[in-house]
Amino acid sequence: MSRISVRGFAVASATAVTTVGAVVGVATGDPAASNDLETTASGATLLTDIPVGEQAQVQNASLTQQADAIAQGADTDAKRVAEEAARIQAAEDAKSKKAEAQKAADEKAKKDRDEKEQIASRSAARSAGDFAVQSSYTVAQVKDIARQIVPAGQFQCFSNIINEESTWNYKAVNSSSGAYGLVQALPGSKMSSVADDWRTNPATQIQWGLNYMNERYHSPCAAWSFHQANGWY
Repeated sequence: MSRISVRGFAVASATAVTTVGAVVGVATGDPAASNDLETTASGATLLTDIPVGEQAQVQNASLTQQADAIAQGADTDAKRVAEEAARIQAAEDAKSKKAEAQKAADEKAKKDRDEKEQIASRSAARSAGDFAVQSSYTVAQVKDIARQIVPAGQFQCFSNIINEESTWNYKAVNSSSGAYGLVQALPGSKMSSVADDWRTNPATQIQWGLNYMNERYHSPCAAWSFHQANGWY
């Protein structure tokens, strides 16, 4: 408390005590108390008795207290806003991490599902020896055999290569190189590793071609990608 405030409080307190005592004295008929009341009233210090400069100091002190209160309130509001923003950001971060984790889980599940389908497709696929030998085959029959030997997920890539190499003619011969059959094996006798009827049996040619693509490129689709980039495989 400033010097001015202490002074004002002391004056007011003394005046109040004296006044109460005087009032009691008046009520009891004590003349001395009445005189004390007059003396105290005449001797009390009023706000207007404080010098003008000191009045300004009192007013400034009051304004300073008000400014401090406003600043404290603003700090409290700012802290509350910052805490709320941090809470919202934390919730958004958690949501984003959850979405990323779910995406990774979905991708892994899809990969596992595709692998299982490929394994099932391979196990269900037939081999060249499962087909009865015919004297001749139509393009539709050759494609049907290929669909039963080549895994479903790889068939289109395999078909693309065959279209480029022989247009599904199992007796196709390259006049310049001597490459033979559906997959244009060079030399064609390589296909004897599957069966000796490689010249006339499309199933034997398809089986050899699938084995070659898997061993050299890991899959018909990888072989097709290489073929697209280089014009051969």
